[in-house]
Amino acid sequence: MAGTRLDEIDRRILAELQADGRMTNVELARRVGISAPPCLRRVRGLEESGHIRGYHADIDPRELGFEVQVFAMVRLASQHERDLSAFEDLARNWPLVRECHMLNGEIDFILKCTSPDLPTFQRFLTESLTAAPNVASVKTSLVIRCSKDEPGVPFEIVEERVREAS
Repeated sequence: MAGTRLDEIDRRILAELQADGRMTNVELARRVGISAPPCLRRVRGLEESGHIRGYHADIDPRELGFEVQVFAMVRLASQHERDLSAFEDLARNWPLVRECHMLNGEIDFILKCTSPDLPTFQRFLTESLTAAPNVASVKTSLVIRCSKDEPGVPFEIVEERVREAS
């Protein structure tokens, strides 16, 4: 939760888990400088408060045959809340859509899509996305290469802000 104040140990726990979510509680406790039982209590508290939403493997899509990544910029005909929510519900149910972000400005949503090949993405584009209710236009950009893909938050900035506030 955004309003919850975290102490330095909580922030260090989050930073360590963000870098390696598979480490044991004993190793995590060692890295943050506390014993294992309070470390486990803190991790559980961070999970319950929503600071930790889950644990995931960082999978290389290309190694699994998903060669195509596309960003689709979607403009809707109506921006009434019910229409925005209806589009979000559709996006949640499209397997090729891996991320959906509502934006301000000319584009209403940007979708990050992953597909095994261009024909599969083209079918999704024509049969699902552009055919969806309230979709006025879709512009797509094919990813050539990814230069950076960092999950989570930049804890270096958080630590800097905490030091400045002290």
